[in-house]
Amino acid sequence: MQFEEWLETVPERVKQDPVWSFFAYRRALYLFDLAWEDVQNWPKGPGIWTLADQLLRSVGSISANIEEGWGRGFGSDRNRFLRIAIGSAREAKGWYVRARHVLAEQTLTERLTLVDSIIALLITELRRQQTR
Repeated sequence: MQFEEWLETVPERVKQDPVWSFFAYRRALYLFDLAWEDVQNWPKGPGIWTLADQLLRSVGSISANIEEGWGRGFGSDRNRFLRIAIGSAREAKGWYVRARHVLAEQTLTERLTLVDSIIALLITELRRQQTR
């Protein structure tokens, strides 16, 4: 599903929240939905379940930490959660690399590109917050 199509599926209540204005947050929620769909198609088995669980936890942690940071206002608390979100995004990137054996090459490339863009947006926001 393309990002623009996905936007139409997001509940209006979510779009009305102030954190929605942060583009990295929207991208992180989108990534989670993509990851959810990715793991639904994987073969079944204990090793795969662990891989899927770790991937979904790390991907979900990106948007969850942005939400928590946004809920704390500005300053050091928000910055701490932005840093945690960056760490979660880097972890998600690693889990996607580990999942390369069950993903199509194009899917892997698209997911890694999306994660890289989220990391860049988070770093940009963190730097912007630190100059305030």
